[in-house]
Amino acid sequence: MAAHTDSPVKFQYHDIDQQNDTYIIGMWSFMVTEIMFFGGLFLIYSLYRGNYQADWYKAHEHLSWQWGGVNTANLLVSSMFMALAVRAAQRKDRTSVLAILPVVIGCGALFMAIKYWEYSTKIQDHLYPGPSFTTDPAMVHHANLDHAQLFYGLYFGMTGLHGVHVVVGMLIISVLWLKWYQRKKIVTEDFIPTELVGLYWHFVDIVWIFLYPLFYLMPRPYNLIEGGH
Repeated sequence: MAAHTDSPVKFQYHDIDQQNDTYIIGMWSFMVTEIMFFGGLFLIYSLYRGNYQADWYKAHEHLSWQWGGVNTANLLVSSMFMALAVRAAQRKDRTSVLAILPVVIGCGALFMAIKYWEYSTKIQDHLYPGPSFTTDPAMVHHANLDHAQLFYGLYFGMTGLHGVHVVVGMLIISVLWLKWYQRKKIVTEDFIPTELVGLYWHFVDIVWIFLYPLFYLMPRPYNLIEGGH
């Protein structure tokens, strides 16, 4: 019984292949639900942006594309290190996995720190949706205030939801690191759990790759009249 308990194969599976098939199917099923969830938000964004292109362009000018770019580069680096951790897990290189995973967590922490600063500046300028939303058109570059509030509502909603996924990813990676540190065979003898955590982290990064240009890098609408409303 002790040997069976210490095995990477859980009691409900016949062998490691059946267990890994279950892992993979479960993970991809979860990913599909996540894609559908974010897909609905992207559809809402597209509809509103299509209707209020000029106002959304003006409202977005208050965002810092530079800091958004830093966060984009940061997440791309984190994805690279996550891939290296999966590669090390495939080689059963415990030392490398333990060294690399904290870098991924650190990149996630840096991302959240930058988002905290960005959110703080928007809150100080009353650019968060609700009754306290700014009444100063100059704050949103003279965009229609109702349309600008819709923009920032989706900005906080979509980037905030993404931030929740980043935090969850950091927690999962921390648990994964602990399993490796404790030499749990479920990770040291089978790289699939590490690979699936990596898949989740790559998904989080890909979502941001879409969010960054949609919110931070809007092209100027051809029909935008300078100073118009």
